[in-house]
Amino acid sequence: MPLSASHLALAAIMGILPLTWLPELPDVPWLYGVVAGAGLLLFTRAPACRLAAVALAAFAWGCWCAAQLLQQTALLSQPRLSVQAHIVGINHPDNPRSGAAIKLTHAGGKRLFPPIYASVTWARLPQRWCAGQQWRMILKLRPQHSRLNEGGFDSQRWAVANHQPLVGRVIKAKVVDERCGLRQRLIDRSVRQFSGLRWPSILMALGFGESKTMPEDTRLLLQQTGTAHLMAISGLHISLAALFGWLVARGGQFFLPMAWVTPAVPLFISWLSAAGYVWISGVNFPAIRALLALSLWIALRIRGVHCSPWQVWLWCVALILVTDPLSVLSSSLWLSCLAVASLLFWFQWAPLPVRFQSGLAWAWLRWLHLQSGMTLLLLPLQWGLFHGANVLSLPANLWAVPLVSFITTPLILAAMCLFMLPPVSRMLWYLADRSLTLVFKPLPPLRQGWFELTDTGIAWSIVGWLAVIVWRFGWWRTYRWNMVAIGVMLLSQREKNDGPRWRLDMLDVGHGLAVVIEKNGKALLYDTGAGWEGGDIGKAEIAPYLKWRGLAPEAMMLSHSHQDHIGGLATLKKIYPGIPVSSSYRQRGHLPCLQGQRWRWQGLQFSVLWPPAQVDKAGNDDSCVVKIDDGRFSVLLTGDIEGPSERALLKSSRRLLRADILQVPHHGSKTSSTRSFLNAVRPKAALASAARFSPWRLPAPKIMARYRQQGIPWHDTAHSGQVSIHFYDHNWVIKGYREQIMPRWYHQRFGVQADNE
Repeated sequence: MPLSASHLALAAIMGILPLTWLPELPDVPWLYGVVAGAGLLLFTRAPACRLAAVALAAFAWGCWCAAQLLQQTALLSQPRLSVQAHIVGINHPDNPRSGAAIKLTHAGGKRLFPPIYASVTWARLPQRWCAGQQWRMILKLRPQHSRLNEGGFDSQRWAVANHQPLVGRVIKAKVVDERCGLRQRLIDRSVRQFSGLRWPSILMALGFGESKTMPEDTRLLLQQTGTAHLMAISGLHISLAALFGWLVARGGQFFLPMAWVTPAVPLFISWLSAAGYVWISGVNFPAIRALLALSLWIALRIRGVHCSPWQVWLWCVALILVTDPLSVLSSSLWLSCLAVASLLFWFQWAPLPVRFQSGLAWAWLRWLHLQSGMTLLLLPLQWGLFHGANVLSLPANLWAVPLVSFITTPLILAAMCLFMLPPVSRMLWYLADRSLTLVFKPLPPLRQGWFELTDTGIAWSIVGWLAVIVWRFGWWRTYRWNMVAIGVMLLSQREKNDGPRWRLDMLDVGHGLAVVIEKNGKALLYDTGAGWEGGDIGKAEIAPYLKWRGLAPEAMMLSHSHQDHIGGLATLKKIYPGIPVSSSYRQRGHLPCLQGQRWRWQGLQFSVLWPPAQVDKAGNDDSCVVKIDDGRFSVLLTGDIEGPSERALLKSSRRLLRADILQVPHHGSKTSSTRSFLNAVRPKAALASAARFSPWRLPAPKIMARYRQQGIPWHDTAHSGQVSIHFYDHNWVIKGYREQIMPRWYHQRFGVQADNE
C-alpha cells in the first residue's frame, strides 16, 4: 500500500520531535546505525516499517544538524579568531556600541557551511557600522551560556533555535564593503519620516521586524493584554502582505484581455509580496517559516490539489521541521502552529449554527466566535510563554486585531512601497501612527485582568480544549458526575503529598547571589543578585521564578551592600511593596541583621551569627551570616565573608557553625573557605553561586580542590544552573537544573573544550 503525504509528514514530525527532550545527542557511529536501520526498513513492504524508516531518517537528520551546530560552536569558541562576516542587524539602533548580530561566512580562511550567527560587541568603533556591511574581524568568541532557572527565559534554547550560539567581542576589524544594505537604507529613510511620531518603536516592529527599541512598559502592556502577537511580524502579517499583493494583481487583471487572465498570476504576485515583506523584516527565522508555509499553500492552489485544512497544516509543519530541524526548539513556531490548529479545531468542533455563518448582519458574531476560540484554546501557550493569562484578553483582541490587521498593517505596507514619494509615504506613516493610538487607547485598563499561572497552571490552560471536546461529544449529559469529579480535582489540586517539607533554591544569577527559602507556599529571599544599566536579576530571574512557583516573598535579607548582592532590590520592592528588608548596613527602611538575632518562620529556626554591628557600607567581611535549622538538617548562608570573618566566627560561634549544607563564601574566592572554617562547619554538601565566564575567574580551582580534599561534594550554578535542595523527614536531595530538573542536550555547556576552564 503506498504511503500518503500525510503519513510521511507525520512520520517526519515524530522523528524530529525528540530533539525537544533528548538529554544528550547520540554519537555519530550510533547515527550511522540509525540511518542503516532506516535503509533496511525502507525496503520492506509493511507500511508501518516504511513509516518507521522515515521517522528514523528524520531523527538522524535532526540530530546531525544539532551536532553540526554544536561542533561549529566548539571550533569557533576561541580567544582569537580571524573571520569574515556580514552585519545582520544592530542590537540597539540608537546605540551602535551596544553590539550587533553578525553572520560568519569564513573562519580561519575556510568557508563556513552552513553560516553561523553570533552576537558581538565593540568597545571603540573606528567608523559607523550598519546592517549589510562586510567586515574582516579578529574576534574573541565564546558559546552562549544561559542562566537557567525554573520560569526564566531559556536563552540557550533560543540561541540554538535561531542558529546564534556564539557571543563575543571584536578585537580588531577592517571593513571590506562599507555600504549599508538596501534594507538598512530603507529603514534609515523610513525612520527619518516617522521619528517624531508617537509610536516609532511599534512602527519599526511592524514594518521591519525590529522590536529591540520597544519600551519595556509597552512590551509588558502588550503581553499582559494578550495582544503581543500583533506587534511581531508573524504568519498573520506575512499573510496580510500576500493578500495585499493578490488584491493589487487581481485588480490589475481587470485591465487585461481575458486570454491573459489566469489564477496563477495573482498567486505568484502575492508570493512575491510576502517574500518582499520577509526580506524587509530582516529574513528572520519566524518570517522564513511563515513564507515556507505560504509557499506550500500557493503551490497546492496552483496545482489544484484538493485537501483538507488539517492536511495542509500537517504538511506545512513537516516542511518547516525538515527544512530546519532546530526550529523544533522555537517557541514562535509552536505559537503559530497551535494558533492555526486552534482555529481549525474551533471551527470544526464548535462551529456557529449555519444561519449565522454568512451575511453581513452576523459578521460581528462570527468575529466574536473567532476571537473567543483563540482566547480559550491558546491558553496553554500563554501559560508556557508568559506564565500568565488575562481574563480580559478577549475584548482586547476584539478591539486591536481588526485595527492592526486591516488599518495599521496595510498603511505600513503602503508607506514602504511608496518610499520614493516622501510626502505620500510620510502621510501614510502618520496615519498608521494615529491608528496605533486608537489601538492602545483601551488597553491599559484591560491589563487589570492579568493573573499569574504557576507551574501547575498547565492543568488549567487545557480546560478550553477539554470543554470543547466534552461539549462536542455530549459527555456533560451522559457522564455528568464524571465531569463534576474532574472539576473538583482541578479546583482542589495541591502539591503532591510526597513533596519536600521545605526547600532551598540557589538561583542561577551569574556572578552574584540569590537564595529562596520556601516552606508551606511561603518564601524568604537571601540576596537579590546583580544589577546593570537597563536591567537587574530581580526582573530577569527572581521575579519569574517566584511567579512560576506561585510565591510572594514575606521578607528579604541582604548579606552586604555590594551590587552583585543587592542589584535586584529596587525591582523586587516595586513588585512586592511593603516587604520587610533586613541588612547588615544602615539604610533607611532596613531592619538590622545582627549577631545574636533568632526567630522562627514556618517552623524553621533562623539564627544570625555575623556581623556583630551594623556599618554604613557593608563589605565582604560584614556579610550577614544566617543559619537555618529545621531540627534535623541545617543550612549556613555566608554571603561573601572572607578569612578574617571566618576566623572571628570560629572564636565567637564555633559550635553553631556546624551545618549540613554550606553556601560557599564569596563565590569560591581564594580569600575564603579556610581549612579551619570548613573543619568547623563540616558540611555534607557545598553550594556556590558563580558565573561560567566570570571575569574574576571564580570559583578558584584551589578552593574547589580544597573542598574535594575534605570530601565535601561541590555544586555550583555555573555548571548546574539553578541548584535546589529538597528537605524531607529523614533525608535531603540536591537537584541541578542541567542534570535533574531539565536535562536537555541544548542546556549543556557548549564549547567546553575551548573555554580554558
